Amino acid sequence: MLNKLVIASGNQGKLAEFQSLLAPLNIEVLPQSHFNVSEAAEPHCTFIENALAKARHASLATHLPALADDSGLCLEALPGVPGVHSAYFAGEPRSDAKNNAHLMSVLKQHSNRFAYYYCCLVLVRKHDDPQPLIAEGVWAGSILKKPRGAGGFGYDPIFLDSITGKSAAELTPELKNKLSHRGKAMRKMLQLIQQLN
Repeated sequence: MLNKLVIASGNQGKLAEFQSLLAPLNIEVLPQSHFNVSEAAEPHCTFIENALAKARHASLATHLPALADDSGLCLEALPGVPGVHSAYFAGEPRSDAKNNAHLMSVLKQHSNRFAYYYCCLVLVRKHDDPQPLIAEGVWAGSILKKPRGAGGFGYDPIFLDSITGKSAAELTPELKNKLSHRGKAMRKMLQLIQQLN
């Protein structure tokens, strides 16, 4: 039975989304900061390896099952960019506003503005779980030339959803969870968790 889970993230936006998405399963969800767990290193070039490293790190430190995600924005015009480096695209210290401005600047010379958010979720029941649960989600859209909306986080103000015609930052949290890469991955993960319980 899975009744308590640590989220291997310090990102408040992600934590709120996870807590909302996991609420129907009556699983107690605690951020790793509750246990004073430091953020894990993310040295890998793939989302799945980074997510697995974060989940293992949090589980080892807390002795609890851990859920981690690694997600980012990917541009068709520049394959792999910003990708796993999405959070620090404009350098340190990380800043959503700086990342957005840098991305819009980089895309000025490209007519292809197609982009997608990608999310890889990994759940380990223990730090050395030989069969981690893995779920992925993709959210297609394009990059705006100017930010729009006040909600969300990360690249949401400049990410135009291809279905609604709104930026991710203009969507309600409920609609964002329905459309987003993380929401899609989380619904797949919920099915995997329900099979465990």
